[in-house]
Amino acid sequence: MNTTMPENIIDDLRQTLHESINAKILQSSDHFFKQGEQAKVYGVRMYDVGKIAKEFYKKVSVLPKAEIFALCGTLWQSGYLEEAVIACECAYSLKAQYEPEDFEVFEYWLSTHVDNWASCDTLCNHSIGTLIEQYPQYLSRLKAWTASENRWVRRGAAVTLIIPAKKGLFFQDILDIATTLLHDRDDLVQKGYGWMLKAASEAYREKVFDFVICHKATMPRTALRYAIEKMPADMRAEAMKK
Repeated sequence: MNTTMPENIIDDLRQTLHESINAKILQSSDHFFKQGEQAKVYGVRMYDVGKIAKEFYKKVSVLPKAEIFALCGTLWQSGYLEEAVIACECAYSLKAQYEPEDFEVFEYWLSTHVDNWASCDTLCNHSIGTLIEQYPQYLSRLKAWTASENRWVRRGAAVTLIIPAKKGLFFQDILDIATTLLHDRDDLVQKGYGWMLKAASEAYREKVFDFVICHKATMPRTALRYAIEKMPADMRAEAMKK
């Protein structure tokens, strides 16, 4: 099979994104990010980005995984949120082909290109989370991210386990990560591990509650509120007592 792609496939994708710009989305996009942390965007609705991603993947799916990952790398380099989401969608579409060494690729994207919570969560929730489920020997590498100076890598350590947490997987590792990040001063890292604990509470409500009660004296309120969000009212009230 001839898998040669037209040289302008990325240019064609970017032209499609430009043609899909929605003025209202462009104007409102900053509302989803804190001042000074806004993502670079075209201003395309995420629903439309999803459709564009599917069409792009159809075109490139004939290529070997390494070549698709290289195209994803090009998209990440642009700095645009929509291109990052498309790169993540393409990478996730290859989940049946994941190999252990793909962890290095995803780690590089996270540490080098991610600069906002939206692209962090899209990459970690799906591609990296799935790879960790497939190759749990990388949990030790994931936990090492908690010591990174990069806020997105630290957040990534937690949000990678959101979907596995909902399945009741890796609970002790989740507690290990939450414990290490417990006093992190970055609110987006706090929200990340709080979200992870909230997801884990679906399968281990009492144990997550016990963890929160044990640490509530020093646990940032931002993380605490996230962690208890799905608990019954009486448990939330107990956890919020000072």
